[in-house]
Formats: sequence, C-alpha cells, structure tokens
Amino acid sequence: MKRLLIILLVIIAPTSCKDKGATNNKEIIVSAEDLHATVDKVTQIMIHDIFSPPVASRIFAYPNIAAYEIISQSNSEYRSLAGQLNGLTPIPKMDSVTSINPNLSALIAHMTISKQLIFSEDKFEVLEDSLYQNWQTTNEEQFEASKTYGLSVAAHIKRWMDKDNYNQSRTMPKFTVDTDNTARWQPTPPAYIEGIEPHWNKIRPFYLDSAAQFKPIPPPPFSLEKDSDFYKELVEVYDMSNEITINGDDSEEVQIAQFWDCNPYVSVSRGHLMFATKKITPGAHWIGITKIASRKTNSNFDDTVYAYTKTSLAIADAFISCWDEKYRSNLIRPETLINIHIDDSWRPILQTPPFPEYTSGHSVISGAAGLVLTHIFGDNFAFEDDTEVPYGLPIRNFTSFNQAADEAAISRMYGGIHYRAAVEVGIGQGRNVGDFMLQKVKMRTNE
Repeated sequence: MKRLLIILLVIIAPTSCKDKGATNNKEIIVSAEDLHATVDKVTQIMIHDIFSPPVASRIFAYPNIAAYEIISQSNSEYRSLAGQLNGLTPIPKMDSVTSINPNLSALIAHMTISKQLIFSEDKFEVLEDSLYQNWQTTNEEQFEASKTYGLSVAAHIKRWMDKDNYNQSRTMPKFTVDTDNTARWQPTPPAYIEGIEPHWNKIRPFYLDSAAQFKPIPPPPFSLEKDSDFYKELVEVYDMSNEITINGDDSEEVQIAQFWDCNPYVSVSRGHLMFATKKITPGAHWIGITKIASRKTNSNFDDTVYAYTKTSLAIADAFISCWDEKYRSNLIRPETLINIHIDDSWRPILQTPPFPEYTSGHSVISGAAGLVLTHIFGDNFAFEDDTEVPYGLPIRNFTSFNQAADEAAISRMYGGIHYRAAVEVGIGQGRNVGDFMLQKVKMRTNE
C-alpha cells in the first residue's frame, strides 16, 4: 500500500507542477482595447470630479506621453519625444535581460500617471486592481518586471510633469472682474461662476515656444453703436438664436449646438436647489473621436498609443494658446449684453461657460485636433461619432475630421455663447497650433 502511494505521488506531483507552471507562464496580452478601457475610465472619473476643460486636457496628455515613450523604445517605427517636448529628457532604458512586456509596462505607466492626476483615485483602483490580479495570475515574473519598469517611467514623467507650473498656478490670485468696463467679461447666470483658470497661459506648453506663439488678431473693437462690426455680431447671435428655435429643439442647428455642448459646468435650478449635470469636456470628445478612428482602422496597441498621444498633445497646447487670448482680450459674453441692451428675457440655447468669450475654446481645440487626426488617419475619413450617446444624444455622421471641427466651431454660435469672430478666428488659431506640431514634433520615423 505504501509503495502504491509513492508511485501515485510521483505520477501526480509533476503533472500538478506542470499545470501550475503553464497557467503562470503565458504571455500577457495587452491590446488596444485595454488602453481604450483605461482612457474611458479616466474620462468617467474626470466627469465625476468635474475638471475644467484646460485641466482635463493636461490629464489626458501626460499618461499618453508616458505610454508612448515606452513604446518608442520597443518599436523602431516610433521616435522618442525626449528633446522634442519642452523639458522632457529620456526615460530609463528598458532592460533587455529581464522579461519586460512593453505593452504592459506602457499601460501600467499610463494608469499610474492617470491616477496621480485625478481626485477619485479609489474609483480608478477598482480597474487597476482587477487588471493587476489578472496579469499576475497569467505570468507573475513578466508582470513584476513590466510593472517595475512601468513605475520607473511613470516616476520619470511625474518629475517632468511637476515642473510645468500647474501646482504653482493653484495658489495664484483669482480672476478679478472689471465691473467698471462694459466690454469686459462678467460671470453669467445661473450660477455666476468666477472665471476659471485665469493663469493657464503660465502652464508650460508641451511643444509650443510660448503660450502667445499663435496670438490671434484682436476681436472687433467693442462698440454698442448699431453700425459697428461688434454690435452687428452681437445682433447676429440674438437673431440666429431666435430663428433656429422657432420650432423648438427640432432644428438641425439646435441639435448641432447640443451635440457639441461638452460643458462640465452646467447648473440646473430646482426651486431653492442648484445642482450640476455632468458632461465630458470638448477635449474628451475629441479623445473619443480618436478612439472611434483607432477602432475603425483596427489599430494595434502601439498605433493607438501614438494616436492618443499626438491628439492629446495638440489639444493640450491648443487650450494653453486659447486661454492666453481669453484673459488678454477678456471680452464680455453675448448673454450679458443681450440681456442688458436688447432683450432681458433672452437665454442662449447652451449655458454660457464661466470664462471670457474670445477666442472660442471649442473652435481652437477642434481646429488643432481635426488637423492632427487628419494627419494620422487621412483626409475624407468618414466616421460615426457616438461619443455623446452615453449622455443622451444621438450619433452624428461626418465625412472628415475637419468637417467635424468646423461643425464644432459653428455650434458655439448656434448655442448663443460666441460671436462669429471668436469662431472663425479660433478655428484658424487651432489649426496653426496643430500645424506647428506636425512641423516640429516628429513621432514616426517616416515623418
């Protein structure tokens, strides 16, 4: 009996060890869908935490850069951004001896930086812990080596990130409203929120030489004379709003305005109560379009990281450029002037965002993002934009990224929150920012 037991143990033991080893020695597969899911999770948390559009653009950019820099070490098609982005130095080199999985390290670095930039870390850790457990079970050695390297890159990116003047800007003075100057911006109803991020032009740009590099022409001179260019633009906003709302929300222009609203600050009043309805930022909408294009082209992990990184860089510097002008011209919004001088009961279709009017943020960042996405995926790239479906809005179809950008820009006039000059000059400003990136920052070896 004892001899039989020993024989059984000899037969069973190696088999059990082999099965356990096979389970824990598989290649960890990290796909583009894993990256999409991570970006989606960060976006959801940003909506919950109510980050302003400029701050949200920063949250998208840094994690993508961390992931991209790792990919550029393992994929010869891509060039490092070190020396191309302001102040970025080379990341630690990947140890070829250890079993590092570049995709895994890239996603870990992406998640690590993302978690450091949001408020609700606990919500992100649910996803992170689930992925970590799955990866560790699949191949513990590969997971630990990849994690160690990913964290070292994240630490490197964080040291660079911490020098961009963001933390210092948190303690800078609040924006002072000039109530004596009728041309200057004033907080708007219903919440009368103070001007957000008045010092955003002090944030270090990623690739621009300075925040003012693409300083646009000034807006039309402020005047309430009926034959002045400025007053004509003011009346145009009022007349357009009245015309497109004759049939309620059924007009194409109203639907366009609502589709591109992307205002995380919308306040709703119910009696004595006021609460916010949470939406994505305009930058997040274009990140969503990047996901749509990547999926349509079946882009692999590396190519998807590239698309996210290039687009988020353009968006981030477009916000810096736009906000530099906003608080320089400090122009009053249509809603304020129309209520005082034309119609005190008029309300815009969209709720006016809490910052000065010129230039239009949507126009600037859409111009930049549309140009860069065209560079990545080609012109005449038709797509179905379902980015706003989770927020109760239908799919819109576009024949190109630039067409979508043009629609996003004009949507701000339809919404009653911008004059024509802010839209038309703004989209040109954004395309200048995007074009400069394409000229200066070379990410593919064939660029």
